[in-house]
Amino acid sequence: MALIQFTRNHTDHSTDKGYQFEFMCDRCGNGFMTEFQPSAMGIASSALRTAGGLFGGILGSAGSSAYEIERVVQGPAHDHALEKAVQEAKPNFRQCLKCSRWVCLATCWNGQRTLCYECAPDVETELAAAQAQAAVDQLRQKVREQDLTQGVDVTAEAAALCPSCGARAQGAKFCPECGKPLHAKSVCSRCGASVEAAARFCPECGNKLA
Repeated sequence: MALIQFTRNHTDHSTDKGYQFEFMCDRCGNGFMTEFQPSAMGIASSALRTAGGLFGGILGSAGSSAYEIERVVQGPAHDHALEKAVQEAKPNFRQCLKCSRWVCLATCWNGQRTLCYECAPDVETELAAAQAQAAVDQLRQKVREQDLTQGVDVTAEAAALCPSCGARAQGAKFCPECGKPLHAKSVCSRCGASVEAAARFCPECGNKLA
């Protein structure tokens, strides 16, 4: 028998009851399941095993022997089933002469260029994708050019946490938890230095603050 040549991406779903194969596109991975091919020996061995289960004795031994026979002849029978499955699935695929991959006709084959879409992309598809990407890039650029800080005093001292209770400041002037001002300062009564409102001692002279 001649060599069976086809895509490397396939799965063998065969059992002792029969043969079935799934062939996948090398590019997108879409699968094509071939028709189930019953195994005559498998059917016979199954019938004998059933009879053996009902009556026992020599019929049970015959069922086991039939199953062993099936294992012996599985090689040639399996190859014949695979060859038939390849002929069934092959019309749904084309081999790209550039990259040598087998791809599906439905999604990955550029019939106009007679190459796969990986090697010969579809112009209209690429144009649509390029336009969409350009629109996103331009949108991001326009957003970067906008002043989104209107109404925000970027020079005022900011506080992430309330100095009094430790709550998140959330960009407010007063604490949303305790209501105290977040950026208030006091003056040291001894040296006149500017001191944070929550400070207990003056950082300049060490005076204890009220």
